[in-house]
Amino acid sequence: MTERISFQDTRKGLLDGMVKTESYLKGSGVDHKLLELLKYRVSQINGCAYCLDMHHKEAIAAGETELRLHTLAAWTECAYYDDKERAALAFAEALTASDHHAIDSTFERLSTLFPKAEIADLTLAISQTNSWNRINCAFKRIPGNYAVGMHG
Repeated sequence: MTERISFQDTRKGLLDGMVKTESYLKGSGVDHKLLELLKYRVSQINGCAYCLDMHHKEAIAAGETELRLHTLAAWTECAYYDDKERAALAFAEALTASDHHAIDSTFERLSTLFPKAEIADLTLAISQTNSWNRINCAFKRIPGNYAVGMHG
């Protein structure tokens, strides 16, 4: 596999806004383990191998287990995801699939478990992951060499 575009091939500043958003999310107070779980699920849906490699390693470093990551695609069938994780995963899937009807019902459930400010942060994280997935797929970034903390 050959990378189509490396980040070194891009103009200076191309990703500055996205990097700043990642910095905001890291300092937002949202549980890092939950964020990585959501990023991993969104990357599964979008088929971004580079992002799956990265978020798998980051999730493990944040305390996630191999079992939960291996069964994440079937999370609705697994008893070991808690109510907050289930609500956030349903929301991530609805936003990623752009299912506006599902967003209404999942938002209602989410709002019983998270304050509005945290829902806004989760929305940003999910949207940001979708954007990173599309960039990394378009650029054909090569998975396998990511190291925890490599991108900040």
